[in-house]
Amino acid sequence: MVESERTKHTCLRLVLSGTTDPIFVKGTWHPSRFDISITDGSSSWLCNATEEEVAERAAQWDQPVSEYLHLAEQYLGFQQPNSIYSFSDALEGSKRLSWTFEKEGTKLEWRWKCKLSHDSKKITVGILDFLMEANIRLSEEVVNKTRSFEKMKSEAEKCLTQGERLCSEKMQFEDATYAKFISVLNAKKEKLRALRDKEDSGKEVAEEEEESTDKGESSESGRSDNDHSEEEEASKKAKTTSSRGRGRKRAAALS
Repeated sequence: MVESERTKHTCLRLVLSGTTDPIFVKGTWHPSRFDISITDGSSSWLCNATEEEVAERAAQWDQPVSEYLHLAEQYLGFQQPNSIYSFSDALEGSKRLSWTFEKEGTKLEWRWKCKLSHDSKKITVGILDFLMEANIRLSEEVVNKTRSFEKMKSEAEKCLTQGERLCSEKMQFEDATYAKFISVLNAKKEKLRALRDKEDSGKEVAEEEEESTDKGESSESGRSDNDHSEEEEASKKAKTTSSRGRGRKRAAALS
């Protein structure tokens, strides 16, 4: 990856401790070094940290260069509420930019000397141009995101309407299907009821016929038994009469 692809830019509106007038700090962050431009609106200062200077500072703080640059970018790209920033005077019109941070419970301070620029107007205009371009990019991004949101909102409303319509059609279909099912079920019940009634009626007729048949057989059997008894009784009477006649004949012969 080439250096230009890894270069990042930041611009911080920095409110210093004890003052109300802000300064603007523009940072250009390379993989192993950084450049800082500072303006208060009338004067400008520059800090061009070389690779050797950054490596030396990182070694003093027992940090890799990448970690040192990342922490510096974090504090000079966004104002940290717990940090104390200072932009104090130094020799020959220079300024010393410093900020504090905590590491393992200890408050530490980093300082970088910024030299007075010989072309303050150019530096100030450059920072303003960067802010304007950043503002335009942010505005375009806001517009694009707003349009995207409105489009998504419209699509969501369409999906919601379509979903409600599909839900309504589904309910209507279910109601119609249920009504048809109930109708078919009732028809089936009626047919089953008719078959059951017909079957019960046939059973009653069969039982009545069986009962009448049993009664007929019982009466015939009774008559047959009575006739047989009468025949036996008549036979017994005839035998008795015959034996009595033979007895009278023997008695007359003996006399």
